[in-house]
Amino acid sequence: MSDIPITDSVDITDVVCPVTFVKVKAALDELDIGDILSVRLNDGEPVRNVPRSVKDEGQKILKLTDNADGTYTLIIRKENDE
Repeated sequence: MSDIPITDSVDITDVVCPVTFVKVKAALDELDIGDILSVRLNDGEPVRNVPRSVKDEGQKILKLTDNADGTYTLIIRKENDE
């Protein structure tokens, strides 16, 4: 992750779907096109649904890393203002 310059980060491990994506979308809305968002999310429904929803919104998934503690780190580049 250190090779990707992170603009902002959000931890959504304390919320459940569909609020997980709502928080990610709100964080992306605050960024400029080309900025990078790091998202910490739980295994299970969040890791299955949030990346798919982010892609559906036209954003770019750069990396998804298993943190080996039941959480993942999702790195997203903002591609548009959807």
